[in-house]
Amino acid sequence: MALAVAAGDIWLRAEQTVTLDVDYAGSMGSMMEGPIKAAAAATLHLEMHGRAQGSSALAQLIVGGSIRPDVFIPVAAGPALTVLRAGKADSAQPIAHTEMVIAYSPKSRFAPKFEAASKGKGDWWKVLQESGLRFGRTDPVTDPQGRNIIFTMMLAAKMYRQADLVEKVLGPAINEKQIFQEQTVQARLQSGELDAASAYRIQPGPFNLPYITLRKEINLSGHNVQAEHPDILLNVGGKTYNPEPLIYYSAVLKDARNPAGAAAFTAWLRGNEGQAIFRRYNYDAPGDAPALHV
Repeated sequence: MALAVAAGDIWLRAEQTVTLDVDYAGSMGSMMEGPIKAAAAATLHLEMHGRAQGSSALAQLIVGGSIRPDVFIPVAAGPALTVLRAGKADSAQPIAHTEMVIAYSPKSRFAPKFEAASKGKGDWWKVLQESGLRFGRTDPVTDPQGRNIIFTMMLAAKMYRQADLVEKVLGPAINEKQIFQEQTVQARLQSGELDAASAYRIQPGPFNLPYITLRKEINLSGHNVQAEHPDILLNVGGKTYNPEPLIYYSAVLKDARNPAGAAAFTAWLRGNEGQAIFRRYNYDAPGDAPALHV
């Protein structure tokens, strides 16, 4: 007898496992390829095929027709709206929330200073200016996190009244000495190749890396960050960006090969089982963040 599996208001008949292509923000790799994939197979009978990359790069590939996932899960509203405005999806549902942190390597010679700063015994932004410190981040053109660390430093410069903080810590927006693929940054910290790096709070844990939490005024966790800081703007790659809250969204693509599975998967992510996995992996609930439409 066929088994019916519920996910929100969507029902899948689990006569056999079917595939689901999910393209998601690179920061989600550990969770998506681990417990999410396993639970989706067990509960929804979906064999998830995932692709992790910078959200902005994925959005452009979707819009250009180079890739055709069933579900797109970016971080921040910008990449989701790129896909929605191109007519590739009708809406994007909020599923989780995170914040910016500074991760550091326990093998770094600066680790004692970072540890002290994490306990309030020193300024993390001063440690980042130490001579010889190797800092890692991602490409601000293709990855929201690459922009978000710049926004965090801009907000910190404003809060701590350090006008040249961005330049002292990051150099130019496109600094080849600091930019790496998102999937490799935490591993480079783990090996000691980097001393410190930008990160979302969800990222250091799977690598057993320490990190410094940042004040809510600068960690992009607030839902009103753009309205509160209209003066904070970033021009990179021929575009102008504003800071955005770090919300993860799930969008079902209009040309999905498995539309029923895509809808069920998104509903499941928003339901009790999916949200329990998010909590275990240090993601916060999306709170009152609204769905995105155009």
